[in-house]
Amino acid sequence: MDNSERVQLGQVVKVLRGRDAGKYAIVIRPIEDKFVWVADGDLRKFDQPKKKNILHLQVTNEISNEVVESIRETGRVTNGKIRFALSRFAEQQQADAT
Repeated sequence: MDNSERVQLGQVVKVLRGRDAGKYAIVIRPIEDKFVWVADGDLRKFDQPKKKNILHLQVTNEISNEVVESIRETGRVTNGKIRFALSRFAEQQQADAT
C-alpha cells in the first residue's frame, strides 16, 4: 500500500525531507494525488501550513480525532489543539519505546 492511499485528514506524519526533516506534523488538508498540507501548531501554524509531497512523509497509524472533528465542524483547528495532539503522540511513542 503506498502513501497516497493512506494519508488522511488529522493523520500524524513524520517529515523526511526538507527543513522540517525529523519533525512530526498533522495533515490538515489532503490535496491532489501527491500533496498534503501539514501543520505542527508551532512553526507551521494552521493559517500558514506547509505543502508537502507525500513521498517525503512517513505516515503513522495515529489519527487525531480532535483535529478531525474541529476541522469538520468549523473548517479550522486551533494551533493549541495541533500541539496538544502532537505532544500526546510523542508521549505515547516514548511509552511504547520503554
